Amino acid sequence: MKIYDELVARGLIAQVTNEEEIKEMLNAGKATFYIGFDPTADSLHVGHFMALCLMKRLQMAGNKPVVLLGGGTGYIGDPSGRTDMRSMMTPETIEHNCECFKKQMERFIDFGENGAIAVNNAEWLLKLNYVELLREVGACFSVNNMLRAECYKQRMEKGLSFLEFNYMIMQSYDFYHLFKNYGCNMQFGGDDQWSNMLGGTELIRKKLGKDAHAMTITLLLNSEGKKMGKTANGAVWLDPNKTSPFEFYQYWRNVGDNDVLKCIRMLTFIPLEEIDKMDAWEGAQLNQAKEILAYELTKLVHGEEEANKAKTASLALFAGGSDDSNMPTTNLTDADLADGKIGIMDLLVKCSLAPSKSEARRLIAQGGVFVDEVKVESIDFTVEKVALTEGVKIRKGKKTFHKAIIE
Repeated sequence: MKIYDELVARGLIAQVTNEEEIKEMLNAGKATFYIGFDPTADSLHVGHFMALCLMKRLQMAGNKPVVLLGGGTGYIGDPSGRTDMRSMMTPETIEHNCECFKKQMERFIDFGENGAIAVNNAEWLLKLNYVELLREVGACFSVNNMLRAECYKQRMEKGLSFLEFNYMIMQSYDFYHLFKNYGCNMQFGGDDQWSNMLGGTELIRKKLGKDAHAMTITLLLNSEGKKMGKTANGAVWLDPNKTSPFEFYQYWRNVGDNDVLKCIRMLTFIPLEEIDKMDAWEGAQLNQAKEILAYELTKLVHGEEEANKAKTASLALFAGGSDDSNMPTTNLTDADLADGKIGIMDLLVKCSLAPSKSEARRLIAQGGVFVDEVKVESIDFTVEKVALTEGVKIRKGKKTFHKAIIE
């Protein structure tokens, strides 16, 4: 199966322009394509997963990826999918985050000789003269059309800053610059990016003529993919210091029955023929599918050794075993205790199992907290230092495990 047909079969294609040309170019391995990543944190999260896996697939088929780090657009902030304005980051934070992104991407994408390239749009966006930009680019955009774009419409009621209004122009200029200077002839992005992407394609045609071949394509459910990165207690990061391999494994092990095969199809590199056989799976077989998904993605992000450890620990826990050697662990100190013990609400917050005491109180009231498999019945429950010296196992709900220990 050719790569374009595989992308369709895996449910990755939502909308395209010039479909026949795109299909021919991708199948022949002649596309130089880019995907942009704004450095909103110092780690990628699972919401970026689909784009990274897509880049890997296309590179394996002979196409050339251009990773665009948004060191310039990060100064503005993408309003797409937002109900409020993003926090402004310092230049130092933006630069640091870009470096972290690049390092993590090396696990997915080959940046070796004749491989992928990484560029930072700060290199050109921060050098632009405002008046020159208005004269060169501003005339190519219709304000009426921009206001009809979904990324702006959803913000109009609460207020859209002029700063954010310029984001579409900046992203469009990126494609224009990459097309002229790097021969980048295709762009990919999430379904929430469609208006911005079309802006880039139109800018190239208006500036360079109708014969300029710039193509766009969107990924199905990529905006949903961004939501994948969020949990009740924060984000699921690719950085093992933020989300341990065990926690990462457990996140995918706990996806819903209705999502597991979709995730396997879209995110893993398991051959489609094998996945098609899983379509008839149900009941206990779906748990097996979740284990396959969790293992394959943990191996992709953290390596085979960590994936094996996470799988072993997960199987032991769900089988009622006692192997907690690879369980996420919080190390406490005497300063965390009062009179040689710690209250359960403080412990839940310390272990990042609850973002606040009020949330910890709610979890306990709902009967969802267990310490060494004993249900916590009261917010007055405490854990003694002697128990913490040996290590206590905390369970939140049915599937989230954590260990607390004091040295």
